[in-house]
Amino acid sequence: MTYQPPLYDIADALACVGLDDVLALPAFAHIDRDSVQEMVGEFARFVASEIAPIDTVGDAVGSRVDHDTGRVVTPQGFAEAYRRFVAAGWPAVPFPEDWGGDGLPWVVGMALQEVLASACLSFSLCPMLTQSGVELLGQSGTAEQQARYLGRLVSGEWTSTMALTEPDAGSDVGALRTRAEFAAGVGWRIFGTKVFITWGDHDLADNIVHFVLARAPGAPSGSRGISLFAVPARLVGPDGSLGEPNALRCVRVERKLGIHASPTCVMEFDGATGELVGELHRGLPAMFTMMNTARLSVGVEGLALAERAHQAAWAYAQTRHQGRLPGTDPAASVAIAEHPDVQRMLLTVRATAQAARLLVYATARAVDESRHHPDPRRQSRAGEVAAFLVPLAKAWPTDMASAMASVAIQVHGGLGYLEESGVTQIYRDARITSIYEGTNGIHAIDLVVRKLGIGPESPLMGLARRLESCAQGLRVGGQRDAATVLGQAADTLVWSAKWLVARRADAPLDALAGATPFLRLAGTTVGALLLGERHLQRDGSGPLPAADAFFIRQLLPIALAEAPAIRAGAGSLRE
Repeated sequence: MTYQPPLYDIADALACVGLDDVLALPAFAHIDRDSVQEMVGEFARFVASEIAPIDTVGDAVGSRVDHDTGRVVTPQGFAEAYRRFVAAGWPAVPFPEDWGGDGLPWVVGMALQEVLASACLSFSLCPMLTQSGVELLGQSGTAEQQARYLGRLVSGEWTSTMALTEPDAGSDVGALRTRAEFAAGVGWRIFGTKVFITWGDHDLADNIVHFVLARAPGAPSGSRGISLFAVPARLVGPDGSLGEPNALRCVRVERKLGIHASPTCVMEFDGATGELVGELHRGLPAMFTMMNTARLSVGVEGLALAERAHQAAWAYAQTRHQGRLPGTDPAASVAIAEHPDVQRMLLTVRATAQAARLLVYATARAVDESRHHPDPRRQSRAGEVAAFLVPLAKAWPTDMASAMASVAIQVHGGLGYLEESGVTQIYRDARITSIYEGTNGIHAIDLVVRKLGIGPESPLMGLARRLESCAQGLRVGGQRDAATVLGQAADTLVWSAKWLVARRADAPLDALAGATPFLRLAGTTVGALLLGERHLQRDGSGPLPAADAFFIRQLLPIALAEAPAIRAGAGSLRE
């Protein structure tokens, strides 16, 4: 398969979610829309020529441990591609200029991440995690730590990881056993084993900075007693120079369903030298900075894979001739793209990818405003909106990625079940995105338990008002069917939220039982809202584009049917 970056769709989505408003903020006075489009186009050309070609070999070969050296070796072409990626300055694009970056908005960074993840998800995970490490150090590191690490991480010269998970401490981070010991004149030493460490070791960069959660002496039990440490693979001198290897190693690279080229490592820390980041026993709040950044980036992966699935399915459907249409020459077969059932599948994947793109970009736009708007009240409001949207933007696109990859396989028929089709890799790669950076069930719980409010100024009620306004605009433009469904969606969303909030206080297990179907409802509804608003921004007088109309009129009603599951309660789930 040949990946073609969807530059028109990306530019259109950026405009729809308000790129011009973001660029009007004082922090981005040095950049304009033309420069953004030029940069995205140049990045797309780089990725299509340098990164996309290594995707297939990466899947076939995978990364491995060289038992002679004890180091991880990546597939042919990965190290060279990464060096060119760094030399071109791409890792630095979305970071502040005083950190050594180009100072572009986060929403533009999301567009670049989409292109990279579509081209090669395995490759994209390395700079994505490094990006999260930059965010963490930028907010929680000391001036001295920032001076030694930040510039090299921003440039991509060094990479970073999140070392949270242990064999008996996955989602329950508070159960971790990795310990930190302090020795006078020596500093902190880290002992323990971490699992599922993405890009935990590799041959792409000169150093890897592991951000490790560990328990220090005197720490209270549970998650409140965790501290965060920066543990470099090679020791770093005060001037940033590299020293001897640290006391850590990759024990093995996991064999897994997908993302074969991305080394998922079991890492052993045997007295490795580390330095405290942030306050002692307060490591988890600092780590959440890194995790929240990564969660939105994982949502980008979902839309990226849905886009890739659509491109593959559409190209195949145009060239595969099979069957005949009623009323046509019995001897003449047609491209399967002419059959209504295949058209339904193609529209499903295209419309879902478009809705996911708008959802992720809109969340990133809220992040930009929460960081850079000069009005503190607008900053605070945008922060609330971003916090509400992040669980949706992580979980809904990644759930959809697996579903859309499955549809792409179906379009290919029997060939889709064969590795030579290429769509099997999309299917295998997509499955992890619903699991890592917090399983999607946990994000649904986070949404319902921590983020869901029904006050007049809550993000949810703001969405409801936008749904009503969008429905009215579509109705005026003659799109009565779409307007009716959006109005129904507003009502269903609001009373589902009110039921969950009430049960959250009186019967919390019922609220937890309804969390995942509520997230599915909310994700689909917000996607439909953004598609409708985009149409109104363009003019709104003509008919909805086919994919947008299909999503609102045919896919959104399916999501509205989640309402009984939301209110069924925990008792309905017991065998």
